[in-house]
Amino acid sequence: MHIVVCMKQVPDSAQIRVHPVTNTIMRQGVPTIINPYDLFAIEEALRLRDQFGGEVTVLTMGPPSAEDSLRKALSFGVDRAVLLTDRFFAGADTLATTYALATALRKIGAEFGPPDIVFTGKQTIDGDTAQVGPGVAKRLGLIQLTYVSKINSVDAEKRLIEVERRAEGGVQQLQSRLPCLITILEGVNEIRVGSLTDALKAARAKVVKWSAQEAGVEDITKCGLRGSPTIVKKVFAPQPRAQKAELIELGEQPGESLVEALFQRQPKLESELEKLARGY
Repeated sequence: MHIVVCMKQVPDSAQIRVHPVTNTIMRQGVPTIINPYDLFAIEEALRLRDQFGGEVTVLTMGPPSAEDSLRKALSFGVDRAVLLTDRFFAGADTLATTYALATALRKIGAEFGPPDIVFTGKQTIDGDTAQVGPGVAKRLGLIQLTYVSKINSVDAEKRLIEVERRAEGGVQQLQSRLPCLITILEGVNEIRVGSLTDALKAARAKVVKWSAQEAGVEDITKCGLRGSPTIVKKVFAPQPRAQKAELIELGEQPGESLVEALFQRQPKLESELEKLARGY
């Protein structure tokens, strides 16, 4: 089984600042990390490889410095790392990113074998669009299983997979044929601590690096800033709340009076809870 994980190197959100004049994110001097949601995708891919055998390939698009995050992924036990890096990819929005990643995935399939499953995290912490996974699936003609919270079973011989996905109002149980693309939710597993052997192998491993031409990109105008119709008008930090916490006095029946007090102060809360209960 060949599994590919699309991951991204992102700025550490705990240290991101917004420029007071330009209202843009200040990335200079901010340390980078693997997108936290992608860590769950990596671990799930490794678990399936451990169960069924095969290889796990991680793919990212980014500057040369993204190699550090790929080596971190290799230290967890990933078999292969591919870095898609070229100045033509700079400034890409989700549309341009999916074009480049889909092209690279076709190249990976031709050189290392077609992937049975493509994993991504549900979204990235710097963009929060959750569009890249579905966009890649659309471009490659893959069945997409989004917001997956659990993989129940995989039948490698029949080429079937059963998953649970979180949906509005409940949980859906789905069965799909392989190949497919899965976007994984947070908290579905716990990323392993790589062994010393894996860490040493990661330090010595060769990261496959492809430019746009080497990846097989046919139309360079669909990449980077030129291929990105999205325009970010403004980025801003949320204002701190001025409203202070309110102390609710309890009566003789604490449980009942507290609920009544909450419903009195939040009139919509009761109806929303009733709808949620009916959905489940």
